[in-house]
Amino acid sequence: MAKKLNTYKVKRQKKSSWASFFCVFEGWLKVDEFSIQRISTDYLPHGLFIVALGILYIGNGHYAESTIRRMDKVQRQVEDLHADYHTLKADYMFDSKQSEVSLKVKELGLQESSEPPIKIEVEE
Repeated sequence: MAKKLNTYKVKRQKKSSWASFFCVFEGWLKVDEFSIQRISTDYLPHGLFIVALGILYIGNGHYAESTIRRMDKVQRQVEDLHADYHTLKADYMFDSKQSEVSLKVKELGLQESSEPPIKIEVEE
């Protein structure tokens, strides 16, 4: 008998269904027919255009979001100022009543006249 050399058997791996799918897909696209130079020169303008559109799309989305945030912030400020306006207007209307004015002027030593005003007539 002959001596056997140290050898081993390679176990065949079962091909998955995905591998066969991609092989079919690769054959359908005929990737081998394209060369890197042809792909880069023929499709470069189209690829750059698509990349530029993508960048513009992303930038537009960020701009829209920041605009919406600014609008919300300004809307909240407008609502606060509107509430302040109504509060100040109500305080002013209350403070300008005759009874309130007379109370505040008493502290200065002035008093309200009890006589009605008289009309001065000038003869020509």
